[in-house]
Amino acid sequence: MNRAILRLAVPNILSNISVPLLSSFDTGLMGSLGARHIAAVGLGAMALNFVYWNFGFLRMSTTGITAQAFGRNDEAAQLSSLYRAGGLALFLALLLIALQYPLAELTHWLLNLRAEQVALVDEYFYLRILAAPAALGQMVLFGWFFGRQNANYPLVLTLLVNAINMALSYYLVRQLGWGIKGVAWGTVVAQYLGLLGGLALLWYECRRHGLLLKNPFSHLRSRPDAPALAEFLSINRDIFIRTFCLTLSFAFFYNRANALDVGTAVVAANVILLQLVNWLSYGVDGFAFAAESLVGRYHGAGERAKMPRLLRLLFAWGMGLATLYALIYGLGNEHLLRLFAPEDAAPATLAAAITYLPVVIAFCLLATPCYLLDGIYVGLTAARAMRQTMLVAFAGYLLSYYLVGRHYANWGLWGSLLAFMVLRALLQGWWLARGRVLNWA
Repeated sequence: MNRAILRLAVPNILSNISVPLLSSFDTGLMGSLGARHIAAVGLGAMALNFVYWNFGFLRMSTTGITAQAFGRNDEAAQLSSLYRAGGLALFLALLLIALQYPLAELTHWLLNLRAEQVALVDEYFYLRILAAPAALGQMVLFGWFFGRQNANYPLVLTLLVNAINMALSYYLVRQLGWGIKGVAWGTVVAQYLGLLGGLALLWYECRRHGLLLKNPFSHLRSRPDAPALAEFLSINRDIFIRTFCLTLSFAFFYNRANALDVGTAVVAANVILLQLVNWLSYGVDGFAFAAESLVGRYHGAGERAKMPRLLRLLFAWGMGLATLYALIYGLGNEHLLRLFAPEDAAPATLAAAITYLPVVIAFCLLATPCYLLDGIYVGLTAARAMRQTMLVAFAGYLLSYYLVGRHYANWGLWGSLLAFMVLRALLQGWWLARGRVLNWA
């Protein structure tokens, strides 16, 4: 079972880590232009994340449904999962492009952008939104590959996309002087090349395993399986609500940080520290993704006796990795933070980041359980439980900030966000232990 976990987790960790690596690389490119550009690229990325993360259900639901079908050896259900999610992704992507202006205005309000930030953030946002079809399409492909216990193809695709993105962004920013526009165009081009690569790997995977890919439009014209479609929509609805609350929590963080009278340096420092949080979450998500695939597979195959040991091993590996992150952040300290905020270009930002770094170190150990539990819930397609626990935790987050956190400036803001992660884990663990998710618990 350890081998099964690592076979899925290691490629996922390598794949996931390259995502914040790209974000950190973009932040580093902007670092030489000063705190204003660091804050702008961070806020612009958050604006896009607020849009894209809400559609993470496309990957999660596809993983859970496909993994359970894989466990049952039901090839038709696996392909139906791919077609349904792909059609929904295309529809949503076109809708995002059509509604880009009101979405941009909404993110201005959610992030509480200052007047001097709007122009740069908008320049980034309106370019990046053009990649919506590619971004959402890749979510579906990744989910389908994960559901079929294949973490290698997502790794290849992620490394390909991010390598192209970094090389192109570096050229456009440093060689052509495009600034934040260069970072945005680098991402757009890389995303579409990644989608083409993903479709090529999909064709190869189906050919290698004898799966017959049909014209997706002919699938849409056929009479739908009403119960399966209803389940698909219900799962996606609940995961969407859960993910919306999660992205709203980070938007709230940026909103309140911008509202604090702490200066641009602290806002930029928060952007850098959230990069470190992203490094943690994407790394630990390697084991969460392994949980999605294996829990879904065992659940679909009816092999529930394997579940308790699987969960123990997943937590052992996940918390071990979190401890490693905490050690790296603690020992790296100022030397690590200088990669994002050079002392000669942004000394005040560097000083602020060093001040608040201990909170991120605590994040490593206290937030990891909720990331791992998310993977378990996705594998079980326990979307309603994910939704309910998230709604309660989000309410607790807002209460903790307005009752306590707001009186302690930036420290209180970080403390409330950490309390939110801990409350999520406690609620998810309680729900799991009470047997509300697994009838063997």
